[in-house]
Parts: sequence; structure tokens; C-alpha cells
Amino acid sequence: MKLSQFCEINLIELDLKATNAEGVIRELSELLGNSTKVASTEEVIKALTEREKLASTGIGFGVALPHARPKGVRGLTIAFGRSEKGIDFSSLDRKPVHLFFAIVVPNTDVNAHLTALGKLSYLLKDKENRELLLNATFPQEVLDFVDMV
Repeated sequence: MKLSQFCEINLIELDLKATNAEGVIRELSELLGNSTKVASTEEVIKALTEREKLASTGIGFGVALPHARPKGVRGLTIAFGRSEKGIDFSSLDRKPVHLFFAIVVPNTDVNAHLTALGKLSYLLKDKENRELLLNATFPQEVLDFVDMV
């Protein structure tokens, strides 16, 4: 499975404007709303917010993988956002998060959800890969990155 088929140029923001976790969730949800597979940005905001209340998806090393299965999603969809300043996302290592991959899937598609999370986690554990995303100049570089595995 090539993850780039679930992400598009218009789902990538290399300069997030948000200054807090709530703003990041909203901005990522709006990006996801650019996909024809996402019916409601508000449902995505609600689902991602509820998921973050359970436990932070900030996995450490400046990375967060917010994910949920909101109503109105017709297929796996991935958005990417980068914050140069870094955002307090209650990450496991308590460090600011710079790289965000938001993943939404239909409620019934648990396998795709776990596969996407697994592939991204594997890629993002490598410091060189994180540096690549931190230094990306064009959205296409992010699409190329997600297909590395």
C-alpha cells in the first residue's frame, strides 16, 4: 500500500499557523476537509479532539499522529502539517511537536487505520527521515516520503 494515494498536495501544509494543540487539530481537520472522501470538517475536529482526550498522539521526537474514525469519512485520508516553532501537544517526551500526520478512516476500516499508523511510525522513528520533513520545501517531498516504505 502506497500511502501517497491517500494524501494529496492540497492536504499538506508546510507552515501551520496554529499556536496550540486545539488550533493544530482544527487546521489539520480543515486540510482533511479538502479531500472528497471527507464529508464534514466538524466531524473530523470532534473525532480528533475526542481521541486526544484519551491520550496524546504526540509520540515524541517532535512527531504527532492524530488519528480517528469520524462519521462521514469514505476512505483512508492523510494530511500533513509542519510547525516551525513547535507546538505543545502533550507529547510523551514533553517536547514541542513540529511534524503532524493526521489520519482519518471510516469506522469500519480498522485495518487501513493500523497499517497507515504503523508505516508512518516506522518511517518517523528515523532521525534522518524527520530531518527530511523538517527541511522539505515542496509538498511533493512529503508525498515522496510517505512512499518510502
